[in-house]
Amino acid sequence: MNTTTALFYIFAAVMLFAAFRVITARSTVHGVLYLVLAFFNAACIWMLLQAEFLAIVLVLVYVGAVMVLFLFVVMMLDINSESVRAGFWKHFPLAGMVGALIALEMSLVLLRGFQPAHAPELSAQALEMGNTRLLGIELYTHYLYPLQLAAVLLLVAIVAAIALTLRHRKDSRRLDPAIAVRVKRADRVRLVKVSTARVAEPNDNKEGQA
Repeated sequence: MNTTTALFYIFAAVMLFAAFRVITARSTVHGVLYLVLAFFNAACIWMLLQAEFLAIVLVLVYVGAVMVLFLFVVMMLDINSESVRAGFWKHFPLAGMVGALIALEMSLVLLRGFQPAHAPELSAQALEMGNTRLLGIELYTHYLYPLQLAAVLLLVAIVAAIALTLRHRKDSRRLDPAIAVRVKRADRVRLVKVSTARVAEPNDNKEGQA
C-alpha cells in the first residue's frame, strides 16, 4: 500500500464518519459543521485524483459560501431540533431501505466507469492543457444542452424563491419601497410646541412654611 492509497482510506473514513454525524448529531449547528468537514475530505480525495479544479470549487463555493450561509441561517432561526427529530427512529428502517436502494443503483451505474476497458486515453496535448480547460471544453461542446437545462432549472428555482418571499402574509410586516421613497421630511418628523410650566419643588414648600 502506497501513500496515496493510505491517504485515500483516511480521507474516505473521515468523510463517512462526518456524513453519518450530519444526520445523527443532536445540535443542528454541529450537523452543519460536520457537513463542512465532509466537504473538506471530499475535496482532499479529488486532489488525490488530480482533479484540482473540482476540489477548489468545492471548497470555495460550498464550504466558503453555501455552508457558511446555512450556518448563519441555522444560528439565527434557532430551530428546535428535538421536535424535528421526534419521529427519527420511527422512519429509520424505511429511510435505510431507500438509502440502500439508491446506493445500489448508483454503484451499478458508476462501477462501469471504473473498469480499465472504459478508461479514457488522453493524448500528450490534452495532458498539457490541464484539467480546467479540458473540463470547459467537455461542458461547452459535448454537454452544452444539459448545461443550459441545468441553468434554466436554477433560474426557475431562483424565481420561485423570490416569489415565495414576496407573498403577502398576515403575520409579517411588509414595507412598500415606492411609498418609502416618496416620504418627505415633514411626514417623518413633526415638531410640536408644548407650553412649559414650573413645577413646585419640596424646598419651596419648606421656605414658605418658614
